[in-house]
Amino acid sequence: MTAVPSESEFPSASRADSDPTAPVGDAEILLGLNTFGDAGLDADGNPKEHAQVLRELLEEAKLADALGIHAFGVGEHHRRDFAVSAPEVFLAAAAAVTSRIRLGSAVTVLSSDDPIRVFQRFATVDAISNGRAEVMLGRGSFIESFPLFGLDLADYDVLFEEKLELFDKVRAQKPVHWEGRTRPNVNGLQVYPRLQHHLLPAWIGVGGTPESVLRCAEYGYPIILAIIGGEPRRFAPLVNLYRDAMAKYGHSMRQIATHSPGFIADTDQNAREELFPHWLEQRNRIGAERGWGPGNRGEFDAMCGPEGALYVGSPETVARKIALLKRNLGVDRFDLKYSNGTLPHGSMMRCIELYGTEVAPRVAELLADAS
Repeated sequence: MTAVPSESEFPSASRADSDPTAPVGDAEILLGLNTFGDAGLDADGNPKEHAQVLRELLEEAKLADALGIHAFGVGEHHRRDFAVSAPEVFLAAAAAVTSRIRLGSAVTVLSSDDPIRVFQRFATVDAISNGRAEVMLGRGSFIESFPLFGLDLADYDVLFEEKLELFDKVRAQKPVHWEGRTRPNVNGLQVYPRLQHHLLPAWIGVGGTPESVLRCAEYGYPIILAIIGGEPRRFAPLVNLYRDAMAKYGHSMRQIATHSPGFIADTDQNAREELFPHWLEQRNRIGAERGWGPGNRGEFDAMCGPEGALYVGSPETVARKIALLKRNLGVDRFDLKYSNGTLPHGSMMRCIELYGTEVAPRVAELLADAS
């Protein structure tokens, strides 16, 4: 594994957050948004064209930036129900119409991509956005990209391991020496474009296995845990494992983040009633592919409760749930997946507005009061 230079080896950046993955204080949590570009329905009840979804998605990113939300991420998928298959292209467009918000993937499926091209594309977004790009690397919970790009699912694990190793060497911005079996060797070549003042911020997305947590810590990358079921506080052992492993490997601590689905409306009842049919449609569609039984209202309401994985409700309810997450896990960042199946664009815009104008300041108040 490459000895990656520290941020201090680069000249001081002109932007304020020269080390955007450094941990935050005990009374602070950064709030981000992410989406897969869920393809909803048009006015006639037909599936929206992906082009329309992507244009609406750009409006959502612009609103998030105007509200001062910390980060906006788009996830890579290769299927009809999600419009984002090329996150970097969308992020470059978003970079041109935003000024403050961090722009990243959520996640990039590294296993089925070329690590050098991933770095080059995100380095380009970083240049266009004046240092606001970040990449979240993952193996992907959907597998459509493997046959699409001619890869064997039998190589699922080795593809990610080797490509992460190569990406890490490229990210160091030194001549690359790498050998493996999943692609041709690289013998001392330099990769361009180079970032001007910093390393490309790179996260690893983890679904919840100790092995994935330890791999992330080995590379010294910040971690984001996908908490989409169960009780968030039950992830405490994985958070502690990451902290212990970072120390064991001799790395400075990086941010710990979580990602969960949710929806915000003016009242708890409004939020639940509006989201439920869209949640159920998506839950059952994906569940049928994976052999799950059908979902129901009882499951949904339990997940919306104080200890559940869905952040659904009024601004006060969602703010209290985020503050509880901070107290239970000590995380530095929370990303809300605000898009849910066929949820309308107007509803998502209202959710983003409430997240930025009411949830964020209320979370800050709750954490300040508790400190």
